[in-house]
Amino acid sequence: MQPFFQDYLHRLTDLHQHILNAIQGLPVEALDWTPIHQPDTEMNSINVLVTHICGSERYWIGEIACGDDSNRVRAAEFKVSGLNSAELSAKITAATQYAELALQKLGIDDLPLVKSHTRDGEPVTIGWALLHALEHAAIHLGHIQVTRQILPHPPQASSLR
Repeated sequence: MQPFFQDYLHRLTDLHQHILNAIQGLPVEALDWTPIHQPDTEMNSINVLVTHICGSERYWIGEIACGDDSNRVRAAEFKVSGLNSAELSAKITAATQYAELALQKLGIDDLPLVKSHTRDGEPVTIGWALLHALEHAAIHLGHIQVTRQILPHPPQASSLR
């Protein structure tokens, strides 16, 4: 793997480790908790955020950058609930493993190649798609960390209803 892609994978793996640290020890009720319980709010649970990060990475790195069909159903990512920290950890681990394999398919000369964003047809370069995946994961990691910080303490079922 070329140095750029090694660095990219290192940064992505670091973000994934921070996600794993943030979800460690949380009960399902905490992973499903959202700060605001009103319809049409843009607040997502940690379960939704982790699932969405993994789906998004699989799309941008896999489908757009590498041409591997992701079979992604984006809307379903926002309906996820009931996953425990072990299940979320497995999703993150699988995303890391997939990214490592996928990035081996790419070379530095691939970065300026233009692909079509399948949702809206907009042209994006492979480099842009990879950077977007990284940026997106970092933004949602911040959301996960803030949600963890404002969870009712202790994060037990009785305090999260």
